[in-house]
Amino acid sequence: MLFHLFVHLRGRIGFLNVFRYVSTRTMLATMTSLLITFALAPWFIRRARARQLGEIIRDDGPSTHAAKQGTPTMGGALIIMALVTGTVLWCDLTSPLVWPALFVTVGYGALGFVDDYLKITRKNKRGVPGKLKLLVQFLVGAVAVGWLFFGDALDPSVRQRLAVPLLNFERHSPEIPAIAYALFGLVLVVMGTSNAVNLTDGLDGLAIGPVIACAFTFMLLSYAAGQTLAGFNIAHYLGLAHVRGAGELTVFCGSIVGASIGFLWYNTHPAQVFMGDVGALALGGAIGFVALATKTELSLPVIAGVFVVELFSDVIQVGYFKATGRRIFLMAPIHHHFEKMGWPESRIVVRFWIVSFSCAVLGLLLTLKVR
Repeated sequence: MLFHLFVHLRGRIGFLNVFRYVSTRTMLATMTSLLITFALAPWFIRRARARQLGEIIRDDGPSTHAAKQGTPTMGGALIIMALVTGTVLWCDLTSPLVWPALFVTVGYGALGFVDDYLKITRKNKRGVPGKLKLLVQFLVGAVAVGWLFFGDALDPSVRQRLAVPLLNFERHSPEIPAIAYALFGLVLVVMGTSNAVNLTDGLDGLAIGPVIACAFTFMLLSYAAGQTLAGFNIAHYLGLAHVRGAGELTVFCGSIVGASIGFLWYNTHPAQVFMGDVGALALGGAIGFVALATKTELSLPVIAGVFVVELFSDVIQVGYFKATGRRIFLMAPIHHHFEKMGWPESRIVVRFWIVSFSCAVLGLLLTLKVR
């Protein structure tokens, strides 16, 4: 909203012209969401404690988690509020990509809110039934993904073309049928990332650190995919898909980074607040949608390597146990395996952050530099 106001007034007040630039608005969106989180988190934590919105700990979890019982949860609602505010204030709201990104974020956040609320009121870890949760994720995601592949959000010249890492998009981008591409993007990219982040959110600061790394990486990729500087097309130079309007997703990703950094201040060990499913489902869905919208979905498994490993460790554990009655890991997802091995929580979290940062750098290398 402030973007549109300042653009309207720039003819009268010359310096407001600077707000036309995506880079300026991204920095402002980042700081806006960061300051909102810093300002409201103490109040949120006090209110959550007063209303007894405390975390419910798994009975079969590591014994060290007993002390976390009752820690305020649902802090993801604060993250969503901050990132939505930063985005709405500083984005060009006429962009065809901003609204579906916000729709996925808020829709998945609402699902996570209901899931967290049921867990708290029932005093156990059974919230929304798994099949119903997947169905709601599918329906919410289908609206946004359908808008990408069957609406006007993506230019027809890039809509059904798949960007392959290490290869130039203009010369090597296979065309995929719209239905197949949409299903792939919805189920594996958007829903897969959402659930992967949710599985990772098991230790203090474990999930939010990789979220920051991923969001910052996709902030750079969105800028490269959508911006033209003085007639110079960044995407064509780097061999990426040029996506009309993707520059505004840079502002959206900046808002995620700011809100997540502010939340990390209170989520670091020992955590004063947990994000809950309301935050994990929303942030994962947002990252998956940005990857799909910027045609970098095949780079996502590398950039979000920590989330991918966490997801597959759980899938492998469940599948192997059903087939053989035995376990591969001491406990899944894999961060619990390391806990069972006796690693301190802080060591696991910091090392996972290091791996996440390395994955982000490698993903950028494969997507940009090598080509």
